[in-house]
Amino acid sequence: MKKLVSLLLAMLMLVSMLPMAAAEGLKWAASENPYENESGIGFVPDPIIRSLGVPLVTGDIPTDRTDEVLAKINEILTEKVNAELSVQWIEWTDWQSKYQLAVAMADGDIDLIGTATDWLFAWTLIQKGAFLPISEEMLQTYAPQTYAQVPAENWELCKFNGDIYMMPEDNYAQWTNHGFLYRGDWARAAGLENGVHSWADLGVYFQYIKDNMPDVIPWDANGNGSSYSPQMAGGWITSHTPNIYIEGMGVDLFYGESKDNPYTLSNVFIEGDTLVEFATEMKKWADAGYWRTDVLNYTGDVMAEMKEGKTGAHQHHTQTWTGERTTMEEKQPGSDVGFFWFGEEMNNVVGLNITHGAMAISQTSKNPERALMVYDLLRNDPELYHLMQFGFEGEMYTVDENGYMARPEGFDSAYDGVTLNWWWGRNDQLELRAADRDWETIDQLYAKYDEVKINYPYGRVVFDLTNIQMYLDNLSNVYNTYMPRIVFGMVDDPAAYVAEFRQQLKAAGIDICMEEVQRQINEAYGIQ
Repeated sequence: MKKLVSLLLAMLMLVSMLPMAAAEGLKWAASENPYENESGIGFVPDPIIRSLGVPLVTGDIPTDRTDEVLAKINEILTEKVNAELSVQWIEWTDWQSKYQLAVAMADGDIDLIGTATDWLFAWTLIQKGAFLPISEEMLQTYAPQTYAQVPAENWELCKFNGDIYMMPEDNYAQWTNHGFLYRGDWARAAGLENGVHSWADLGVYFQYIKDNMPDVIPWDANGNGSSYSPQMAGGWITSHTPNIYIEGMGVDLFYGESKDNPYTLSNVFIEGDTLVEFATEMKKWADAGYWRTDVLNYTGDVMAEMKEGKTGAHQHHTQTWTGERTTMEEKQPGSDVGFFWFGEEMNNVVGLNITHGAMAISQTSKNPERALMVYDLLRNDPELYHLMQFGFEGEMYTVDENGYMARPEGFDSAYDGVTLNWWWGRNDQLELRAADRDWETIDQLYAKYDEVKINYPYGRVVFDLTNIQMYLDNLSNVYNTYMPRIVFGMVDDPAAYVAEFRQQLKAAGIDICMEEVQRQINEAYGIQ
């Protein structure tokens, strides 16, 4: 069985626990470790009541040692806070609906819910009453380490109508901005000595592969899978304009004008030349044969094909590149995989929203206090954290004198690893850097991002889409009908097709939506 794709789409955690009737006796005593003795918040002298907890994770049930590791985690959680976790796996198929249904159907059987404001419907679910408001007193008492770790300004970004509803993953450096993984050795052969750093360079690279490697598809995309996504159109926009993407609309049509003027909406999708230029270039690439003609129906594993030397590129994000660069070197020695990031030509990159990963508590939770204890430990306890992320030290990984983590010889992550995908409370203070990664190259790219980035500028806006949801649904249908054909150049006349696309967006209500989104932005930031 293939290793699970290392993307956690959702995580619902139920912790087994005793009722908190004697809450006063469980509060944190002044101590270095709030869980270390009978005066700490975690101590419960009564017998354990075990009702299994549920993290909700995408993919097939892992074939690795996850169950063994989870058993050890539960042993520690039982000792410290009298709680346990179990795991329920949800397949990629229709994950959005399954996640929302699981949250909606919660009836006291779920406590902790992994969520996100940009891809896991956090604000929508909060507005529907799915999550429990968490008071600062609760956080101070039952999640003291997390409460102290998160700055006050970040807690503000987790509030709705004045109440905190999430604990943000704000102490973990990550970049999920998209672009193209490409082979540095082939780029140099194409005359690109410094690699691919623009869409024009990408075209040169693809053409070299087309002309010189008849058995290689320059970019073998699966048109309805992970390698096609709205990131392509957005990537062209952020590479050729100063526009800033606005998340949370359910359709990728909304951008701010620029870093200097982020709170005025851009009209890039309904007027101007940018979209026409994109469609025209993609038509040229399609005619040149840079991808297969049946791209919209292809469902192959295109990253696996790149590792086999069958394709020259993969469209995904920075975090993917950091891992696959190492894997590619093993599979294709000397490949020197580089990353062309969307926005590179304009130095246009936005830091990840701190609620890209976050943990909430179900409104139906019977034990929210104990749930907070568990989260606090998973986020901050070194032993638990390393078990969650890496498994058993000495068996599944080692740490050298410089603090780098290595796997034992013959280690196969599909069978020997742990797949708990802790995406809701990662902590840079407890992370271990893999010894086999090229951290010098990775750190250089991260430093460049940090040099030119702005922080996500719309964190204070909690969009209420109730009055425009019908229009947004219509816009999504139009987008999903027209954009794949634009991305893959499947149009005879790009300008005419874009004009038709724009007419359909108008008919679907884009002006109404833009007016409402602009109104809410103005209200959030006090703009007259």
